Amino acid sequence: MIQITCVGHAFERELSLILALFYEDPQLSFTAKWTEEAGLKLRLTLDEGKEGVLATGELVDDVRNIRHQVKRDYISRDEKAMRKTAKQALCYALLLLLEEYTGMEQGWGILTGIRPTKLLHQMNAAGVGKEEAHRRLERDVILRPYKLKLLQDIVDRQLQVVPDLYSIDRELSVYIGIPFCPTKCAYCTFPAYAIRSHTASVNPFLEGLHYELEHIGKWLAENDQRITSIYFGGGTPTSITAEDMDQLFSTMHNFFPHMDSVRELTVEAGRPDTITKEKLEVMKRWEVDRISINPQSFTQETLHAIGRHHTVEETIEKYHLAMEMGLSNINMDLIIGLPNEGVAELEHSLREVEKLMPASLTVHTLSFKRASEMTQNKERYKVASREEIGRMMDMASAWTRENGYDPYYLYRQKNILGNLENVGYSKPGKESIYNIMIMEEVQTILGLGCGAVSKLMAPGSGKLTRWPNPKDPKTYNDTYRVLVENKLRDLDDIYFGKTAAAQQ
Repeated sequence: MIQITCVGHAFERELSLILALFYEDPQLSFTAKWTEEAGLKLRLTLDEGKEGVLATGELVDDVRNIRHQVKRDYISRDEKAMRKTAKQALCYALLLLLEEYTGMEQGWGILTGIRPTKLLHQMNAAGVGKEEAHRRLERDVILRPYKLKLLQDIVDRQLQVVPDLYSIDRELSVYIGIPFCPTKCAYCTFPAYAIRSHTASVNPFLEGLHYELEHIGKWLAENDQRITSIYFGGGTPTSITAEDMDQLFSTMHNFFPHMDSVRELTVEAGRPDTITKEKLEVMKRWEVDRISINPQSFTQETLHAIGRHHTVEETIEKYHLAMEMGLSNINMDLIIGLPNEGVAELEHSLREVEKLMPASLTVHTLSFKRASEMTQNKERYKVASREEIGRMMDMASAWTRENGYDPYYLYRQKNILGNLENVGYSKPGKESIYNIMIMEEVQTILGLGCGAVSKLMAPGSGKLTRWPNPKDPKTYNDTYRVLVENKLRDLDDIYFGKTAAAQQ
C-alpha cells in the first residue's frame, strides 16, 4: 500500500502511471492526510506562480525521508501548455524520488506514451534543430541519452525510407483485419478467434469484407486517393483457405485505384501452421511484397505454454518454403519475457534466427494486457525479473547490431515488462512502410474487416479521428452494410466537409 497526498493539484492519474513504472500492480491510496499505517507515503505539492511552477515531492517510510523540488517556467501562457508544464514538473519530482528510493533508473524518464518517436518527428517537422530537440527531451521528460540515441537513429532511418514522411498525409494506408487464428495465444488481446470453433462465422465475415473492400475501393477511386501501403493482419490472415485469400486479393485489385503505385503489400502469415504452398502461391501471384512468419520463441515448451500449436521445426520449414518460392522479404517476431524464459532461452532463439537471417526481426517485450488469459491467470505464468528482462533486451539489441540489422520503428505498451519497448529491426531496404505509418500517425489508416480501427486524417489537418469496426465476427456480419455507409459518410465529412455543407 502506498499513501499519496496531492496538494494544489489533481494529477492522480498521471502520478499513478509514474508509480506503475516502479511497482507491479501497486495498491494506491490517495488521501488528504497520511494515516499512521506502516508503508510508503508520498506528498506531491504544486505551487503555481506568475512565471512558472514549483513541484515538491516528499517520500517517507519507516526509516527514510527523501525530498526533491523541480522548478519549471511556463513556455506559453496558454492554459493547456501551463497545465502540461505543471504535470511534467510533478511527474519529474516523483520520478526523482522513486529512482533514489528504489535504485532503478527509468530510461524513458516520465514518458508513458506509446509512440515516443512522434515527439522527435514533431519537433523536426517544426524546424527545431537536433541539439535543441535533444535538450528539451532531456530537460522536460528526463529522457536518458541511450534512449534518445535509439529514438534519433529510428527517426533518421524512417526519413531515409520515407523521404516524404511529413507530407505523406496526401496518401493513405489500408489495414485489412481477418479475425481468425488456429488458437488464441495466452498473451493476446487482439480480435482473434479460433477458426475451428467459429467456422460458421467465416463465410458471412468474408462476404462482409468483400462488400467493404468494394465500397471503400469505389470511394478511393472516385476521389483519386493514392495508397501508400496495405497490410493484411488479424488474427492470422493465412488461417483462411488459399481460395478465399485469392478472392480477397481479386476484389481488392478490382476496386482499389492505383494499385501499381502501392509502395508495400504485407500479409501477416504469423502462424507457421497456417502456411501452405498453395497460400504462398496465391501471395506470389498477387505480388505480395512482405510476409511475417513468427516463431515468438524457438523453445518448444514455451510455445506449448502460450497456446501456439506449431513446432519449432515447422517455423523453420515454412520459412525455407517461402524463401524457395520467392517470398524473401520475411519478418520474424521474438518476444522477450515469455513464461519460464530467461537469458539462456533468448540466446538459443537468437542462434536459431542467425541460421535463417530474415529480412527483418521485431523484438517485443511481453506486456500483461488486461484482457489476456495470461494476465487473468498470472500465477500460472512465471516470468523473468525486471533485471533479467533488461539484460535480454540488451542482448537482442547487441545481436541485431552485430548482424547488420538497424532499428526502424518502436512502440511501447502499458504493463510492459521492465518498462521497455518493442523495436523493429531490419536489413537495409527491408523496413516495413506500414509499420512506420501506423506508429508515426502521419496519414489516414483505413481499417477494414473485423476488429480493424480506422484513423482518419484529412490532409493538412494533423487531426486524427478514431473509427473502430466491431471486434467480433457476428456483430460485424450483422452490421457491415450500415457500418460501410456510416464510414463513407464520415470520410466525406472529414476529407471534404460534405455532410456539414449539405446541412447548411
